[in-house]
Amino acid sequence: MPTDAQRQLYASYLATGRGGTELFNSFEGGDDIENAVVLAADIVDFLGSVGREGIRADEFEKIEALATSTSAELFTLSDFLQFLAAATSTLSHRESEVQPRYERHSSTGKRRSLFLKEPPTYSWNEDTMSQSLRRMQYAVRGEVVMLAEELKAEGREIIFTNVGNPHAVGQKCITYYRQVLALCDLPDECGVDHPDVERLFPKDVIARARLYKDAIGTGGTGSYSHSQGVKEFREHVAKFIEARDGHESFAGDIFLTNGASTGIQNILVALMSSDRDAVMIPIPQYPIYSALIALLGGRQVGYMLDEQSSWAVTEEELNSRLDEAKATGLKVKALAIINPGNPTGQVLDRRTLETICKFCAANGIVLLADEVYQRNIYAPGKEFLSAKKIACETKDCEDLQLVSFHSTSKGLIGECGRRGGYMEMHGIDPYVQAQVYKLASSGLCSGMAGQIMTSLMVNPPKPGEESYELFTDEESTIFNSLVRRSKLLVDGLNKIEGVTCEPSEGAMYAFPKIELPKGAVAAAEENNQTPDTMYALSLLDETGICVVPASGFGQADGRIGFRTTFLPPEDKLVKAVDEFKRHHELFCQKWN
Repeated sequence: MPTDAQRQLYASYLATGRGGTELFNSFEGGDDIENAVVLAADIVDFLGSVGREGIRADEFEKIEALATSTSAELFTLSDFLQFLAAATSTLSHRESEVQPRYERHSSTGKRRSLFLKEPPTYSWNEDTMSQSLRRMQYAVRGEVVMLAEELKAEGREIIFTNVGNPHAVGQKCITYYRQVLALCDLPDECGVDHPDVERLFPKDVIARARLYKDAIGTGGTGSYSHSQGVKEFREHVAKFIEARDGHESFAGDIFLTNGASTGIQNILVALMSSDRDAVMIPIPQYPIYSALIALLGGRQVGYMLDEQSSWAVTEEELNSRLDEAKATGLKVKALAIINPGNPTGQVLDRRTLETICKFCAANGIVLLADEVYQRNIYAPGKEFLSAKKIACETKDCEDLQLVSFHSTSKGLIGECGRRGGYMEMHGIDPYVQAQVYKLASSGLCSGMAGQIMTSLMVNPPKPGEESYELFTDEESTIFNSLVRRSKLLVDGLNKIEGVTCEPSEGAMYAFPKIELPKGAVAAAEENNQTPDTMYALSLLDETGICVVPASGFGQADGRIGFRTTFLPPEDKLVKAVDEFKRHHELFCQKWN
């Protein structure tokens, strides 16, 4: 039987990634200074005694096979920590492949370590580094994508559909935004005060740039701002939210952030306070949530979205998952929603949002509303409703604690590299908000280009202004093309035998389910891969199309699939749909 100390060490490791070395030392033979080794059978017995909590079934089967083999399999500390990192990850991965993939990456560049004849003994190494970082995964830039970039560097044509990075796959920038940004960056004598400026830029662009330069101050775009962001820009965000929702918003509750991701990370940092703290996240989910929760020592509690009901979430599912978490001693601190959904593309309706808001308010759970795709809604009859609007209009949600996130990386802007975004804190304890400000202050401020882009996103040119017609034409061109592409991709996937895909009501992605021959599933397991990773690698090799295995987002047991964007130009997307079909037929023929 495990000791209380061992149970505590294991619980700490599950939450924080810490305590793994001490746990190893607590086993018989693990504290031998000269030759510390532990029997695999002892590890299996220990994991069985704690109910295999947090251990992936596939990884347990591997160590169990070692423990029951004829030879007494021994684990060193490095073996043990490598096993724990893989076995306690929420997503299947090959931990041993991280370094080789990084070193093969075409854009990494030369490193000193490559030229060392004899590598030194590093005190900061795989055993002593942060084990929570070691366990963290981010599938959107994972194994398939890194191989795709290697192939591209070798001259292979690759269609990248793995990430929502619009400009990288051909979306044109919006002229007004770039013009204002250019004048804000230029010294006055080369920009707003240049004698020929009105020949080069529309008058409303010049006026907006002057307004922004005054708001930023004499230091210009190269100086730090207030840690929440330039006050005037935050006032623009507050006015946008008021106009969108019909309810008050305040500049002091707005934080300008480096994309939505930094805001999400800061809030999770401020939330996690014990080894048993947990966050409820949708499954499937965008992997930033599982990655950050693992890194910060929190626990992930997944609530399932129902694919058969267009990725809906029910009150019964939320209550069931909360009850299960409580039964295991977890404290659910927050719940995340992604609306419209990533990777699933659904748009949450009023009734669903009311259910979620009431659930969080009733249980004292902070609601994290990821709303970065609010401009990307394509299905007729669907509309974006913010969590804040619903909270303000729903009985029993008066005390809801809510943080909402938005970004300049998505929508019709697609300016991912600018790293612009904001979060609004609503109903949050003022003391906590002050501490979040302190955390933001440790990073000084978000990037000024992103702050400017965020203000432009929420405060575009108005009817009657010189730039308005071109601006609306450019936005309409982008939006109408996204509508066509979303339908083209989903319809094309659904025509492939063995592939089914729910409509993409919003966002930028399709998340199809695929049926594979049993032989392919068995071969993937033998190769220590998920079936959808094997399928995605085959798709990449055969067609040059780069997708993300669905296992990287989480999915129902037994489901196999992938996520793909519909961002490539329409002519390339037509070709991609044909290639999806050709590859799927070849793959199934090979493994039938």
